[in-house]
Amino acid sequence: MSEIDPELALRIIGGVAAVIFYGRFYLQWIASERAGRSVMPVAFWYMSSVGSLMLLGYGAATGSANGTLSHSFNIVVYTRNLIHIWREQGTLTPARASAVKALVVVVALVATSVLAYTWWHKFLETQGFSQEEARKTWFWIAVGAAAQGMFACRFIVQWIASEAQQKSVIPVAFWYLSLAAGTLLFLAHLNQAEWVYAAGVASTVLIYARNLWLIYRGRGVESSSGN
Repeated sequence: MSEIDPELALRIIGGVAAVIFYGRFYLQWIASERAGRSVMPVAFWYMSSVGSLMLLGYGAATGSANGTLSHSFNIVVYTRNLIHIWREQGTLTPARASAVKALVVVVALVATSVLAYTWWHKFLETQGFSQEEARKTWFWIAVGAAAQGMFACRFIVQWIASEAQQKSVIPVAFWYLSLAAGTLLFLAHLNQAEWVYAAGVASTVLIYARNLWLIYRGRGVESSSGN
């Protein structure tokens, strides 16, 4: 019986993770087209949570500085949206809320350790590069980090809007920030030959633009989750 190639297994895991995480926006696209306006189905947040955790592990396994940064702390926002949705649906129990919050704390602590390890390992790796190669590597890591800052800002904006209304909503600024950040992050992953991440991010850019088109056709300025 032949052994499983670890590299092939890792690629398969990365591919599955990418389909789950980046595929959430195709689910959102289909739901929006059916509704004739920009909407966010609840499955989006479940796929976000599961896919993000898988891509965090994939990033650590492949030594991707931008990959681990991308998926270290966004679980906090994803689960917060689920809590809002569960509350609105009347399915949020005290036990469920406590369990989710405890899980998020554990995940955040583990993610912090993974992120620190990956970036330290990347620093040691680039010590053996030529000066030009090291400069180029860290330039694109910086571009990716800037893009992640923009992605984080979109969820801060979304979080503020949701907390203000006490339900999960998606403001228009979310999609502008997504479009700009997605373009930058795609370039960062592409220049570091991180194909799983690059392909995944590229596949979502068109959807960001489509949501803006739906919004500015007058079919709703702000979309809600839990549809």
